[in-house]
Amino acid sequence: MNTSIKPGKTWLDTDGNRIQAHGGSLIQVGKTFYWYGENKEKTTGDDKIWHWGVRCYSSTDLYNWKSEGIIIPPELEDRSSPLHPERMMDRPHIVYNEKEHQYVAWLKIMGEPPCFAVLKAQDILGPYEMVSPCVNPCGMAVGDFDIAVSEEDKKAYLFSERPHTSLYCADLNSSYTRDTGYYSEHFPNSGPPLTREAPAHFYRKGLHYLITSGTTGYHPNPSITAVSKLWHGPYEIQGNTHPYDHSLTSYNSQISSVFRYPGKKDLYIALADRWFPDLPEREGTDFYTGEAYRQTEKRFRQIFNPESAIAFNPEDAREMFINSSKSDYVWLPLQFNGNHAFIEWKDEWRTEDFE
Repeated sequence: MNTSIKPGKTWLDTDGNRIQAHGGSLIQVGKTFYWYGENKEKTTGDDKIWHWGVRCYSSTDLYNWKSEGIIIPPELEDRSSPLHPERMMDRPHIVYNEKEHQYVAWLKIMGEPPCFAVLKAQDILGPYEMVSPCVNPCGMAVGDFDIAVSEEDKKAYLFSERPHTSLYCADLNSSYTRDTGYYSEHFPNSGPPLTREAPAHFYRKGLHYLITSGTTGYHPNPSITAVSKLWHGPYEIQGNTHPYDHSLTSYNSQISSVFRYPGKKDLYIALADRWFPDLPEREGTDFYTGEAYRQTEKRFRQIFNPESAIAFNPEDAREMFINSSKSDYVWLPLQFNGNHAFIEWKDEWRTEDFE
């Protein structure tokens, strides 16, 4: 029986199995929390299996998680399906549409072309029905993303990386299944490692917050927080989300979403993946000083510099198949100095510690 959250430690479900909910998010239904994400149980790096569907867990305390099984199963027979295990499905996001009384799931599919698959269900645990196997909002390429719903008018917004270019915010239609055609673009950059990815949105005291990471493959990098009074910006950069992390790796993690804990005065939880739990051992002292990240950043600058002669090597960049079946999770509470958001490391913490 768990009584606390221990960031970076291996997390087991109530059956004693490693939790597989990567690139994950939380959604509350009634008094139950549901944690869902990429099922990486078969993604060992030995073959081309990228995922095994979307798995979900339930809890009433955020400490102990019961497996609810695979709520969006892989499609094994149809290799053209966005749900085939060899298709690169990432970062599922599920939102509830109050007007239509249904759950809408968006999945990032890194294929040709990269697009989103959109599904819907009457229950959070499914079954999910495919609405569209390939959506490109506003005709643009897609990347890491988040979806948020306005508490006021229940309008939905999608924040997506425009690969190697920028980040955009697109309005969704009333059913949350497509875009309306309106979007805004933010954080323009010339390419990795500066391009912002993995956007995580939350709203607090009249401000929209976006936490994003840089683009260095699976190697973690410094997260950046930005704020705006409006959904479509402009967004003002506050700075490094993890200012006390000397390794420059966001505590060896990448944030996938932020969850506001209900009933608490000011508790926002950043959910993150630790793709390489053994990274400090592999990089040694250079990890702790930040030198390992600086070398990774330098290499990505060289790779994506149009004038560079260095060829892109996916294996060196750690962008392809890794053993993510043994990746862990880092959940930490956000802290605030006025409107400035930041994260400090905690070996252990409890929701009961917050008002």
